[in-house]
Amino acid sequence: MKLSGLRCVLEVHRCGNHISAAAEALHTSQPGISKQIQQIEAEIGFPVFQRKRNRVVGLTEPGREVIAIAQRILNDVDSLQTLRDDYLDRAEGRLTIATTHTYARYVLPKVVERFIKQYPGVRLSLQQGNPTQICEAVESGEADIAIGTETMRPFPGLAMLPCFPVARSVIAKKGHAILRAKKLTLQEIARHPIISHDRVRSGSWKVMDAFHKQGIEPNVIFGAVDADVCKTYVELGLGIAILATVAVDPKHDHDLRARDVSHLFESSTTYVSLRRNTYLRRYAGHFIGLLAPELTPEVIRGELRRPLLLEKTPTAKVPTVKTARAKAAGG
Repeated sequence: MKLSGLRCVLEVHRCGNHISAAAEALHTSQPGISKQIQQIEAEIGFPVFQRKRNRVVGLTEPGREVIAIAQRILNDVDSLQTLRDDYLDRAEGRLTIATTHTYARYVLPKVVERFIKQYPGVRLSLQQGNPTQICEAVESGEADIAIGTETMRPFPGLAMLPCFPVARSVIAKKGHAILRAKKLTLQEIARHPIISHDRVRSGSWKVMDAFHKQGIEPNVIFGAVDADVCKTYVELGLGIAILATVAVDPKHDHDLRARDVSHLFESSTTYVSLRRNTYLRRYAGHFIGLLAPELTPEVIRGELRRPLLLEKTPTAKVPTVKTARAKAAGG
């Protein structure tokens, strides 16, 4: 069984069953992809994909297991290659970080700056998306590490390590009435027009859930894709926003003010997510350590080796670093 055939099977699945898209991603031809898949199916004795009129429309039941096994096999091959580079002490290569806008803009710049100075031979790149999309990028192998908050669905194939909480603040234009309120309540905030993230970002659904649990329907007048877009419209005086506190930069946001609302809205948790059963490059571990020093290589490796059945979907409850370390040690 050839590795190239397994890659073809995985890529067709990742591309939503489109052989043409998989062929383009793998820089090969559609007939070549089809032939490789047929050879895999002939070897294992059953079809991986469901077909309708010679078109791939989905996975068969055993095909789902084939996808999981193929991913593990290719992960192990990648691990052997990275282990070789580490053994030869090659401080060069690639590192792709999938993250959200807030982290890319407000959390990671200092980390990236320090990392680049220490590893000039590593080509570092950032890939942005919402929390679910960035984990999908790691799951598919498009990215090495995901850094973001809770996802909208579970990722059992990823080790998701908690780092630190992300508190929220009300962001308003200087002089806004919300900044003068003696006591901030959900009712008081709901009196004002709100500019919100779209719901697939954990910050948005947590904020909206807090209102709905109290039977309050907030006046959301505008939905934006990231914190900077939200702030742009807040500066115009169109409304207020509820954002991660780190998204307010006093050096640049001269006309904006932030007021803590951590007593009203549950904090999100920052997670570092990696594919399970993969070898962690030394420089990748160092990048994580710059972000969260408590996540030592030993802690990370312990999580990467943890059986899938023990993995839980991250919840809104903020785990402590001690919890993360104890889990990795088997406690």
